[in-house]
Amino acid sequence: MSIVELKVPTIGESITEVTLSTWLKKEGDYVKLDEPICEFESDKATLEFPSEAAGKLMHMAEEGEDLEIGALVAKIDTSVQAPAESGDTGEVEKEEVEEQKEAAPAEEKAESGVATYASGHPSPSAKRILEEKGIDPSDVSGSGKDGRITKEDAQKAQKQEEKTPSPAKEPEQPAQFVSKKDFSREERKERMSRMRRTIARRLVSAKNNTAMLTTFNEADMSAIMKLRKQYQDKFVEKYGIKLGFMSLFAKASARALMEMPAVNSRIEDDYLVYHDYVDISIAISTPNGLVVPPVHNVESLDFHEIELRIKELADKAREGTLSLEEMSGGTFTITNGGIFGSMMSTPILNEPQSAILGMHNIVQRPVVVEGEIEIRPMMYLALSYDHRVIDGSTSVTFLVRVKELLEDPVQLLMGL
Repeated sequence: MSIVELKVPTIGESITEVTLSTWLKKEGDYVKLDEPICEFESDKATLEFPSEAAGKLMHMAEEGEDLEIGALVAKIDTSVQAPAESGDTGEVEKEEVEEQKEAAPAEEKAESGVATYASGHPSPSAKRILEEKGIDPSDVSGSGKDGRITKEDAQKAQKQEEKTPSPAKEPEQPAQFVSKKDFSREERKERMSRMRRTIARRLVSAKNNTAMLTTFNEADMSAIMKLRKQYQDKFVEKYGIKLGFMSLFAKASARALMEMPAVNSRIEDDYLVYHDYVDISIAISTPNGLVVPPVHNVESLDFHEIELRIKELADKAREGTLSLEEMSGGTFTITNGGIFGSMMSTPILNEPQSAILGMHNIVQRPVVVEGEIEIRPMMYLALSYDHRVIDGSTSVTFLVRVKELLEDPVQLLMGL
């Protein structure tokens, strides 16, 4: 027998541990060279793990288990030849094992030393259920072969209540309200995914390790909505994608960030690191949590290039195929709670960045325009920032500049 050990590979400099989220191949399956056998969930992405040899697969780790880099994941018996009909070997061997287990005598001794007969012996799954219920197998009648306790028997079994002497009859009490409805009082516990645990840890770190403040403003979206309505069809016809709000906000933010580099900087030890480029992280909601992959060099991209890149990142994020490189970097973040109906919120910093811009829903509100009350599509803007890096005056000036560019988007088009 020739055995090849498969270990967790080095994934990235900052990643020291992964979670084995899903086995793609069963125990005993024949796998080919480079065929994916499982998926790892890291702090940033989900990755497939290919087999380094061909042969019979032996699981050495369980789904949901946290594994350090270099830990043993599986073994491959390379002496096993490929089956004539693919996919049969593993299933046949598992059936043979189960038949052997059923035929084996089930004579075990309890801790008290009293013999337990085969007729009261539970299957592995039934034993686990009975242990969770706190029921002694000897108190359950088995319906399986030779009186074996099946999984169904264990699920139906109820714990016997201890008989206690009947209490003396007490004086009758006033009638109390008793609902005839069946109310659920059950709870369930689910292990947090590695991504959710990472998100939780980073949010707490941002809250505890930064001097975070938030400044608010509002923007009249009339000009942007008019621009999109007027040129949307031509934009789609030429570039194959719609002109969205996000590219306009990204471009306006990039312009303001280049004018006020402190908002685009970060703290590194006792230094401030400034960037001559703008990489804007776009918050994307996925079934596993929020991810913030960056769009690089937004200051140099056209609107359609930003839209295409955001769509590409969003599709990959929801499919779980973002690479570590695509998740890395970012000098500023934009999050859009408006798509979920948020009127106003305080976004939390995406460390090590020093600022994050929050967009919200657009609501028709009465506003005063040149002394007259008009109904305009208004959006609240929120800028959370690290006060250690950014002064209050700088943060307000930055948000006002973004507001000006959004309310007069011609400035974006003309580079003013």
